[in-house]
Amino acid sequence: MTKPTVCVWCGEGIAAVASGRPRRYCRRSHRQRAYEARLVAERLGLGRGEVLVEAAALRTVRDRLRAVSAAVRTVERDLRRDDTTYEEAFGHLYAAAVGLVGLRIEPRAWLDG
Repeated sequence: MTKPTVCVWCGEGIAAVASGRPRRYCRRSHRQRAYEARLVAERLGLGRGEVLVEAAALRTVRDRLRAVSAAVRTVERDLRRDDTTYEEAFGHLYAAAVGLVGLRIEPRAWLDG
């Protein structure tokens, strides 16, 4: 029986092979990018689990998470006060969370400059 796994580089699902070494990457290019990223990380002295992220991408994620967090607090307050129905609360949370759908921070294997 094969166990589904995910690509180490992009996180997309890949089917495990029945025999031989398990696949770690869904594409050859992802294997190459991961190799390049390891070289850059080694050169910069980054440890395992540490990554470089573009500042703009990090700001976008942080801002959208802040909006969702504020929406959760607002809905909790409104539901405690009985000012709002569950349907209205869900609509408020959905509107705040929809900005996170499809948001990805792509790994980088190169340095600019």
